[in-house]
Amino acid sequence: MTISKLHNLDTSSLLKPIQIGNITINTPLTLAPMDGMTNYAFRRLVREYSGEDCGLVCTELLSSLILTSPHHPRSRAKFDWQPTIEFPFAVQIYGNDPAMMADAAQILVEAGAPIIDINMGCWVPKIARKGGGAGLLRDVCTATAVVDAVVQAVDVPVTVKVRAGYEVGQPTAINFAKAAEDVGAKLIAVHWRYAKQGFRPIPPDWTIIRQVKEAVRSIPVLGNGDVKTTADAIKMMLETDCDGVMIGRAAAGHPWLFKQIAHEIRTGEPFPLPSMATRAQAALDHARVMVETSEHSDETVTILELRGRLHQYFDEFVEEDERIAQLRYHLVRVNTLADIEALLMPFIEEREYI
Repeated sequence: MTISKLHNLDTSSLLKPIQIGNITINTPLTLAPMDGMTNYAFRRLVREYSGEDCGLVCTELLSSLILTSPHHPRSRAKFDWQPTIEFPFAVQIYGNDPAMMADAAQILVEAGAPIIDINMGCWVPKIARKGGGAGLLRDVCTATAVVDAVVQAVDVPVTVKVRAGYEVGQPTAINFAKAAEDVGAKLIAVHWRYAKQGFRPIPPDWTIIRQVKEAVRSIPVLGNGDVKTTADAIKMMLETDCDGVMIGRAAAGHPWLFKQIAHEIRTGEPFPLPSMATRAQAALDHARVMVETSEHSDETVTILELRGRLHQYFDEFVEEDERIAQLRYHLVRVNTLADIEALLMPFIEEREYI
């Protein structure tokens, strides 16, 4: 599907607001929670470059075990949200003990979380094998008990992010979605892969998203997984009847992606992609804010994390321009914020470049 073909489709209803409890999400394009990525620095960039065209952002996943261990050195390290800047936002937690999850949710609400999102989508073995994340989908009863406990413990909306199921061919997300709605969940986000498939590059099968949408009575359902373009978003919503899409990896290095998709849906016209100077400024802002707000006191640790992120702002140009290829080469080898500034400032100052 190309942008030119959008003129032939009725997409007028795709961007209608959705309701999560008492909170209105103005645009149903949302940022997926991603460990190591959706910290405050990146969420702030998304808000700056996409505005309300990103209807909802979400924190990285937080461990209920750590949150409820007051003497743990990292128990509050990732409380990085800024309500006046990034509302509406959700704070995500994971764990498999209902009582502990309830206590953790209360701690987060007391710290200002307006929405609690329960992670049942993380497939990483160290979490899933212990029954957390997507591991909960092996036991719908326990998964439902977790949602019930959290809903009863807090007075803010509770949402859940799931995968199709844990084992391939066992789509437990469908029965779970019905049970979660019955105990008070206000939204379900569904990644179409099974946990055992990780992020394996396989042809997308959105059947489970549609089946979850058909299974629930009234709560919104978001589709998730491999949405990279406007065409992907439109196709997922039209084929599954989901209420919106949740975008993760494609947004890395592209905080304007939500604005791009919303613009192209509304107008049917291509979005004017950011200049090289704008990309360099976004990457530099990302680095500066992350160093300023990082949980790590050592700048070097933060810079090492950024090495794998900043080059993504320039991926589209790497094969076209040797100068940008060199920039990307050096960005994955930086050691200090000063190194990053020295690499990016020439592109920012040279406003006409690309």
